[in-house]
Amino acid sequence: MPEEEVMDIPPIDAELALAEVRARREQVIDTNLVPGWFWRAVAVLMVLFVAAVDTGITWVVAVGAVVYALGLGAVILAVVRKARVQVRPALIGIRGGLTIAAFTIVLVAAGIGLGFALEALGVPFPATLATLPVAAGLAFGGPGLMGHLRKLMMSRPLAGAR
Repeated sequence: MPEEEVMDIPPIDAELALAEVRARREQVIDTNLVPGWFWRAVAVLMVLFVAAVDTGITWVVAVGAVVYALGLGAVILAVVRKARVQVRPALIGIRGGLTIAAFTIVLVAAGIGLGFALEALGVPFPATLATLPVAAGLAFGGPGLMGHLRKLMMSRPLAGAR
């Protein structure tokens, strides 16, 4: 059996190759993070839709629903078209998944809890008022969430489990 040939790669070449791999990984991650404008757009659409529903006027609710559906579709389409590749779930990891779940649960619980409390107090337009802090949480927390997920993904080893 022939002896295995060992390639002797100079350290500088290995460092340059690793730097290139890291740069490409960073590019893939940055390309696929949800942009800051997405969170603000969804927050505005959400408030408009809930306000339309809160009026209880049939035609306002219908127009609000159509505007929300078309607006959200356009926003999602814009984000999907920008993303050239898909980040693998293994790159986000369990901590990333739990972070996303916690972010969602906190916003939903805050909105529902506040909405019920405002309704119990007889405050007019309780759903709309309860949606405002949730929308602020999306608009300001969403980009923070993306920054946190970026750090998590960048901290993962280059040769992670497949």
